Amino acid sequence: MSSSSSTRTSRTTVKTPLAPAAIGPYSQGILVDNTLYVSGQIAIDPETGSMISGSVEEETERVLENLGAVLHAASMDFENVVRCEVFLTDVNDYAQVNEVYARYFNETPPARQAVQVAALPRNARVEVSCIAVR
Repeated sequence: MSSSSSTRTSRTTVKTPLAPAAIGPYSQGILVDNTLYVSGQIAIDPETGSMISGSVEEETERVLENLGAVLHAASMDFENVVRCEVFLTDVNDYAQVNEVYARYFNETPPARQAVQVAALPRNARVEVSCIAVR
């Protein structure tokens, strides 16, 4: 074994009351050095803790507002996002979700995957997570 100097990474939990509190054993976000990993957000109103009711477009907007709140808590915004994962319970909602998504990621959209899943927590139709870099 050779000896080498180890580099330490800085790991910080990111938490904000402007996004829904975690509903399980996870953090809203984890900042490692200059990279932020944001947990999947669904359309929970952070003030009430309840899922919003409305169209898939309204649900997507709430999801992205929640995501943005975690980004802002780490002094970042949507322009810092380099990758997103979008989960849909119905791929037929893809166009409507994309229309709202494009309003938040208009200049240089991040890399992304979008997949249909069987179900999401709280009967959500849309969930989005992301990775952002300073």
